[in-house]
Amino acid sequence: MTSPGSTRAAGDEEPAALVVPAGPPADDAGDPDGGGTGPDHALGPEWTRGADGMLSRTAARVILLDEHDRVLLIRGHDADQPERSWWFTVGGGIDAGESAREAAVREVREETGIVLADDALVGPVLTRSAIFDFFFEHCRQDEEIFLARVPASSFVAEDRSGWTALEQDVIDELRWWSLADLAAVEIEVFPEGLATLVAGLLPQWDGETRHLGLARE
Repeated sequence: MTSPGSTRAAGDEEPAALVVPAGPPADDAGDPDGGGTGPDHALGPEWTRGADGMLSRTAARVILLDEHDRVLLIRGHDADQPERSWWFTVGGGIDAGESAREAAVREVREETGIVLADDALVGPVLTRSAIFDFFFEHCRQDEEIFLARVPASSFVAEDRSGWTALEQDVIDELRWWSLADLAAVEIEVFPEGLATLVAGLLPQWDGETRHLGLARE
């Protein structure tokens, strides 16, 4: 989507605009004849496989802050590395026909139970791309990251009823983090340096969308 502010490139491996690798339509992934047999992987129809074999998708993520400047994060793990877990922002893939803002609002509702008004969503404040291995696949995700303020009382405990089967399998918990505690956490946090990034958005966003470049996670 078009940002209301300017975009500043912060990495030297990517242009300021998001570049999404080409791939087959989701319904035809893994079906060279275009017969619509469905994806050849377990990650969901929004992931498409490029000619290089890498799965890719565009995603919308949300930095959810409460009135105490705490951020609501998810801890998850990978199916083939259950001993490794990491914290990350709420959000997920953009479905066909959705805007990034629509996907952001939907993902927040599905993952946290919090219903956001569209005008509560600010940004995108950040964009980033990441290449990583997940669920036995090599993946690339291009993200638009929004900001929203919600009262702490809007999230008390997780409700898994809106989660996909994959989310049920790999998500471990959700919790509020103060920025000081988040900066000191010992396991991985994505995006890297999230506490510092969030601090730079306080007390309010300056209207400039920052591109964080390409991370290899």
